[in-house]
Amino acid sequence: MNERVDQSALMPQPTERQRGIDRVIDVLDALLRLRAPTKVGDLARRIGAPRSTLYALVNRLVEAEILEPVGEDGYIYFGKALHLYGRAYAEANPLHRRCRAMLDKLAQETSATAQLCALRGHKYVVVDSCDGSGLFRITTDIGVEVPLPWTASGRLLLDHMSADEVRAFVPPEDYTLPDGRILDVDEFVAAVALARQQGRCITTSLSDRFTSCLAAPIRDRRGVAVATLCLVIPADSAETRKQELLDRIAEAALELSDRV
Repeated sequence: MNERVDQSALMPQPTERQRGIDRVIDVLDALLRLRAPTKVGDLARRIGAPRSTLYALVNRLVEAEILEPVGEDGYIYFGKALHLYGRAYAEANPLHRRCRAMLDKLAQETSATAQLCALRGHKYVVVDSCDGSGLFRITTDIGVEVPLPWTASGRLLLDHMSADEVRAFVPPEDYTLPDGRILDVDEFVAAVALARQQGRCITTSLSDRFTSCLAAPIRDRRGVAVATLCLVIPADSAETRKQELLDRIAEAALELSDRV
């Protein structure tokens, strides 16, 4: 008689070291999403880890200054070592250095908020930002994950994908806008294709009804958009102004793409 073999039992099981590394990543990701000091017990519940195990892990991360205590009530948050790691990355990454200089230049020239955006998992994040001199400064905080359909950058960051790949990549719930409107999936897929064709994109009143988001792709040698330059301006800005700014960031993004 043939016996069924549980194939999962034959798969290599993660070692304790691997599980520990996974939990470190889970802790850092959770704090990034929360963007506030948090108690270890709350983190344990959030990531589904045993409290005793997480306390030991957090204590080691505190010793390494990757995390640090905040106040006297058991809260922890990112430590200064992470700031040093981030600064070292920014200084060593040639594309980031050039993008930072370009953000400063664009913000000064246009008086608008200039942003560098990229994919993180299945979301969009602002990697760096520079405020313009104008009074209008509604923007997304650096590192906050935002659904791709909400932004012009999201359409460009997916434009190397086929229609089926886009449908499979974007979670269904991400088509619901903050005000409750639901974007049509087919219309979004068509917008991704149009963004690829035009080499730029503009969206208005999606993530915020008062803003227009203008974006242009920074592409690698394969033509894949590895990041975008984005300007955030008032939704009621004149169309001639929007097109003028789109032309400017498209020119800037092309200059950066040639150097990737």
